[in-house]
Amino acid sequence: MLEFPDEEISEDRQKFLDRFRRVFKKPNKKRGFSRILRILGPGVITGAADDDPSGIATYSQAGAKFGFLTSWTLLMTFPLMVAVQEACMRIGAVTGKGLAAIVRENYSRRILYPIVLLVVLANTFNIGSDIGAMAASTKLLFPQMPFAVLAVGFAILILVLEIFISYHTYVRILKWLALALFAYIITALLINVPWQEALTATVIPTVQFNQDFIFMIVAIFGTTISPYLFFWQTSNVVEDEISEHRVAQSGGTPRLTKPYLRRLRIDNFVGMLFSAVSAWFIILVGAVVLNRAGITNIVSAADAAAALQPLVNSFPNSGYLAQVIFAIGIIGIGLMSIPVLAGSSSYAIAETFSWKEGLFRKFKQARGFYMVIIFGTLVGLLFNFIGLDPIKALVMTAVFNSIVSVPLLFLIARVSSKQEVMGDHKNGIWSKIGLWSAFGVVTIAATALLVSYI
Repeated sequence: MLEFPDEEISEDRQKFLDRFRRVFKKPNKKRGFSRILRILGPGVITGAADDDPSGIATYSQAGAKFGFLTSWTLLMTFPLMVAVQEACMRIGAVTGKGLAAIVRENYSRRILYPIVLLVVLANTFNIGSDIGAMAASTKLLFPQMPFAVLAVGFAILILVLEIFISYHTYVRILKWLALALFAYIITALLINVPWQEALTATVIPTVQFNQDFIFMIVAIFGTTISPYLFFWQTSNVVEDEISEHRVAQSGGTPRLTKPYLRRLRIDNFVGMLFSAVSAWFIILVGAVVLNRAGITNIVSAADAAAALQPLVNSFPNSGYLAQVIFAIGIIGIGLMSIPVLAGSSSYAIAETFSWKEGLFRKFKQARGFYMVIIFGTLVGLLFNFIGLDPIKALVMTAVFNSIVSVPLLFLIARVSSKQEVMGDHKNGIWSKIGLWSAFGVVTIAATALLVSYI
């Protein structure tokens, strides 16, 4: 390599040497793979958490009950998900603050408090239903284990991971847990799917004007465009900026660059694409395996697990193996999504009352923040001891999320367009179209469902 004493290198010569080194540097495949993993951060975690146990149950039920007829919803919601989560990502990146903090600074408490209360209620119910699903799935493998012991055990495990594991280690764990969703994609490739029928139903929407169908559409919208993801994505990007020293732990204006914003957008797009594709395959598997076998109503974890049986049909005890794979998937995604849910509530409350927050802080540095995580997880756990059916609760959670997301989508669309908040990074035309379309679609669907009950 060409080298010169430092004092003899002119500025032009230094630029030439830097360019020379970049051109002739040996490619490093390992380094390239590591770079990809670094790019895929908050967005991928958010996308995978979007397909939490509530999402898996909702998509499976949709496929079981209506076959391919609801698959078009994923094609519709994908660009809406990208627009909404990109706006949340951009708010966090530009301001260095979470969503609740931005709402607090720009709107009155009469707006802030009800919004935060609804999100916390939805998240807590979601936590409870996810813990119940994890316990019910594990009970398939160990029938002798009491449901209560399993539920309490999972709650404690999640709290230990979230409170005592460092943020960097925690994020790396979350990324790998997302791989559990590939079980449905692999299953779809092994079964006899009428691809033309499935793709036609995806591209050409079919709508049935009855309560059951509308209920399922609203549930799908609620589990793809979920309120807890708005708060998590915004605050998690701030955590990412702090970890990269783009903003101080005490706050301030983040140091933004075009490559960094581009990286966040790529991360967001990949995360939402992964979420939408996984969800589409779950509906597909439910339609082919369950619906065509006459299972149109999933009432237990065993029913949901049956969708994965074709994955292991060539093995002895394929039914039990399918339950093992299903349980591993539900547990893996649950371990990822429940901390996201609890963290989302904690970010919202901490920002509302100006508490110290952040997973990068130790417990003694942000007691209030971590106490909300503990309280939310334990209250969610209690829902499993009042007679709620864990599988039905998962779908009901998705519907509740859909209704709660309506006012939040309105606020996100408004805040991300404010010049005084976003500066040069306020919404462009495509962001505005995506955000207001998401607000309109979810509002119409939620209204139609409420009207159907009148």
